[in-house]
Amino acid sequence: QVHLVESGGGLVQAGGSLRLSCAASGRTFSIFAMGWFRQAPGKEREIVSHISRTGGDIFYADSVKGRFTISRDNPNDMLYLQMNSLKPEDTGVYYCAAQFGAGWSYWGQGTQVTVSS
Repeated sequence: QVHLVESGGGLVQAGGSLRLSCAASGRTFSIFAMGWFRQAPGKEREIVSHISRTGGDIFYADSVKGRFTISRDNPNDMLYLQMNSLKPEDTGVYYCAAQFGAGWSYWGQGTQVTVSS
């Protein structure tokens, strides 16, 4: 079992920045690939970025490439998402998730990000 808690969301103007954090507890953090997802109002949840156990492999959705940076701090059981040049379409609830086996098995409660135009 892994317990995930996101923080760092908020209201920001377009062009601004936010840094999301995800604190993990429970099983050893470094055994999981980790990801950030988001869900906008009226839309399905979508992958934003994910990072391998060691941080060597990283994926970004095309919509955030060049603006968002995912990172992890394994000794401190932390996952981060640095979000720059935010756009109104980045608005949504952001979730961190841990991958165990073939699926995303553990989820946080989410943190709201609102970007005003």
